[in-house]
Amino acid sequence: MPALLATLPLLMVLLAMALLHWRAALAGAAGLGVALVLVWAGGVLDGPLLAGVALEALSSTATILWIILPALVIFELQSRVGALERLRAALAGISDDRAVQALLIAWFFGLFMEGAAGFGTPVALAAPLLVGLGFGPVRAVALALLGHAAGVSFGAVGTPALAQVEMLGLAGTTLSGWTMALHLLPMVLLALGVMRLAGDGPLSRRQAGLAVMAALCFALPALALAWLAGPELPTLGGALVGGAVFAMIVRRREAQAPGGGWALADLLPYLLILALVLATRLIAPLQEALSGLWLGWEWAGYSGGIAPLYHPGSLLVLGLVMAAVATGRQAALTPSLMAALRRLASVALALLVMLMLARLMVHGGLIAQAAEAAAALGLLWPLLAPLVGALGTFVSGSATASNILFTEFQAASARALDLPLAPMAAAQGAGAAIGNAIAPHNIIAGTATVGLTGRDGEVLARTLAPVLAYTAALGLLLWLVVTLAG
Repeated sequence: MPALLATLPLLMVLLAMALLHWRAALAGAAGLGVALVLVWAGGVLDGPLLAGVALEALSSTATILWIILPALVIFELQSRVGALERLRAALAGISDDRAVQALLIAWFFGLFMEGAAGFGTPVALAAPLLVGLGFGPVRAVALALLGHAAGVSFGAVGTPALAQVEMLGLAGTTLSGWTMALHLLPMVLLALGVMRLAGDGPLSRRQAGLAVMAALCFALPALALAWLAGPELPTLGGALVGGAVFAMIVRRREAQAPGGGWALADLLPYLLILALVLATRLIAPLQEALSGLWLGWEWAGYSGGIAPLYHPGSLLVLGLVMAAVATGRQAALTPSLMAALRRLASVALALLVMLMLARLMVHGGLIAQAAEAAAALGLLWPLLAPLVGALGTFVSGSATASNILFTEFQAASARALDLPLAPMAAAQGAGAAIGNAIAPHNIIAGTATVGLTGRDGEVLARTLAPVLAYTAALGLLLWLVVTLAG
């Protein structure tokens, strides 16, 4: 089978979503149908293959959903008790400078909400507040899209990266460390772009300094958390720590009174989750005890499983329940769970279909054949690898979906070219993250929150150039890494 023909299922998904505007589940089903035909034509389609693929897909879907569900419950509960609104208002009250307010809301609040909840919540929450602060609707949505994009690799308490870990079996700290390292320099450029978009003229020295400071305040703790703790905390923890440091510096420079309106109870779920994940990842005896319980299965060469006590979803549930009881908000748990379950159904179906496609392409040999096409580019391939991730998010609206679609392809390409696996997988995750800022799904959702109609193209025009520049910088950094490693 020609190598390019093996990529047809992936192209089917991309075209169905980008041109026909199909939902992810339907586009994935179309791609799955094409893959079944190709595997059948290759003479390897049989009952055990289909059963094994289905079992692995179901197992991985359950593992990922156990992260998504509690993350959604936390978001729903925090919304119901007014915590998110109080946190936004407190940030807006830190400074009267619109440029600083843009960084606090679009950058730190957006990154915080991405790390805590993901799934479009940063744009939906940040864009209306930016409009309320005086930014035009188009500019507000563009700021919200760009401001949180670099943290999408570890959004929803690490869901996109954990999907990669599930597929590749890499150590979580290795993958997250490389991903965050690739983000570091482009993230500084992105912060400068956000600051430029927030103003009306060229950047002043002061504005450039604030942007670089904001980028480093987030990136440095995020990088440390990525290497030390793994994929769950870089965005959430980096935004919490970095936002607090940035706010203190700004208040001292401007002699501004501390912003009020929020209480420790509003931050308690996130602080407890931060503490639980750090404890279970950094305290060796605790890590060994919790990860030692493994519920797994294996059948005819196919396998899957979960460490229920060590899984981030279990820690999210524990942190959520502890915080709700400690703050007297437990009455909001049940309605929040019901609201999250209603949102989960469509996510679950899309995940299952996409994972079935990915596993069929792996076990049916299509991924290995598709990697031959990438291998033909030789060492030029790393320059383009992040673009694949961004393209996947552009059409699916989800970095997790992009990673599920293309991680195995990136891994097979790395093996075909004898390139290090971790940086290549990290480039997929980093490219998928920045692609979030140009995904039509996210743009449409953002414009809807500020009352824009028919102006989605204007928003895309504001975000496209920064995304392309970011992707190019990722590709150049990846090329340097693999060249030096070789």
